[in-house]
Amino acid sequence: MSASNKTELFESMPVSKALVRMSIPTIISQLITLIYNMADTWFIGRAGNPYMVAASSLVLTVFLMAGALGNLFGVGGGSLVVRLLGSRDEEEARRSASWTLTVSAAAAVVFSLACIIFMDPLLRLLGASDQTIGYARQYLLFVVVIGGVANVVNTTMSFMIRNVGYAREAAFGLSMGGVLNIALDPLFMFVILPDGYQVMGAGIATMLSNVASLVYFLLVYQRIRKDSVLEIPHRLEKIRSTSRKDIFSIGVPAALSVFLFDLTNIVINRLSASHGDLELAAIGIVQKVERLPLNIGIGICLGMIPLIGYNYASGNFKRMKAFFTAARIGGLTVAAFSVALYYVFADRLIGAFINNDETVRLGTEFLRARCFATPFMFLSFNMVNFMQAVNRGKESFALAAIRQIGLNIPILFLMNALFGMTGIVWTQATADIINVIISYIIYARVLREIIPGEA
Repeated sequence: MSASNKTELFESMPVSKALVRMSIPTIISQLITLIYNMADTWFIGRAGNPYMVAASSLVLTVFLMAGALGNLFGVGGGSLVVRLLGSRDEEEARRSASWTLTVSAAAAVVFSLACIIFMDPLLRLLGASDQTIGYARQYLLFVVVIGGVANVVNTTMSFMIRNVGYAREAAFGLSMGGVLNIALDPLFMFVILPDGYQVMGAGIATMLSNVASLVYFLLVYQRIRKDSVLEIPHRLEKIRSTSRKDIFSIGVPAALSVFLFDLTNIVINRLSASHGDLELAAIGIVQKVERLPLNIGIGICLGMIPLIGYNYASGNFKRMKAFFTAARIGGLTVAAFSVALYYVFADRLIGAFINNDETVRLGTEFLRARCFATPFMFLSFNMVNFMQAVNRGKESFALAAIRQIGLNIPILFLMNALFGMTGIVWTQATADIINVIISYIIYARVLREIIPGEA
């Protein structure tokens, strides 16, 4: 697509049409990524060895850290580039995009080297036992040490490509990697490698799928370089100090948001485990099931970010607000539908994951409580994404910190102490209702600051 058509997408295309064009491919990639994130665990579980499953779960924490590193540069650099395009500073946008990708790759190399140097202490810190550490080493070696650079750079490049208007190409690259991983898992785990090496097979499959995605993204960069500011870096570009500051002021809160979300889930699992193994299994299934509408909502927000960022930078605040309103309507529609669906069919959805009557009963009860949080969860991270789009890194981080550290985690401990497991499953709705109220108070203040005369 030509540069003029991309300008039309950001500046004059009807708001709903532009949002759909940017969001639909991203939603599809989010759903495939959701399946892909569960594929390794599901296939490893087919081996019937609990130590293998435990080992892959331990390494998942390190894998998510690498993902947070990709978010740092992808969200920070991508949001800066689209704002520079909106203010017609294309040369600084080109240099900033190149700098971001170079530094992202360098940071990924350092992270991978640190993981191989401190592999055993790291795995022990995460809880590896004598029975699991051997499997964990295999998985960490291929997924993070060898494949980590590709994983981080893929995330960075996908944000860059999406934010300059190529949402379909960004979504296809991530989706291709997910589909390829699902296809390669059984091949390496049960055909190519001998029995006992299923974890290594899953790691090799993940590594190869990430490398394949990286090759695809490099080809996309080469193809669109004449019509965009993206190009494969040949050196470390010099950029303005304000550009570096903007990248990290938005990127660091985005990375920490991922970390804090994972920390909250760890607390939920630890508290649930204190009530019994069946309760832990049930809440674990619920957390997987509820990701479907949330990933759709994330797809809508990721499609929204470049559209809002461009119009914010160009001074078209009316169109900026229109995109934010359209995204909220779309996300809340999906959330409302999912609440009805989950409440009515909760038992069937939980039963699809496990064949145990008591676990299904508990999961049904938990899902019917947790589903009411879905609209408020969407509004919470929708507001964080808006702050990222308009270069409000402090507000973005504050909202993420308030939601998880200020509300979710303390309320989890309080509700658990007062109401037990029932309190845990109702915490999300309680915390997010309060968080939405706080976030809209902050939003009103930010809007008054960026739009002169805004009531």
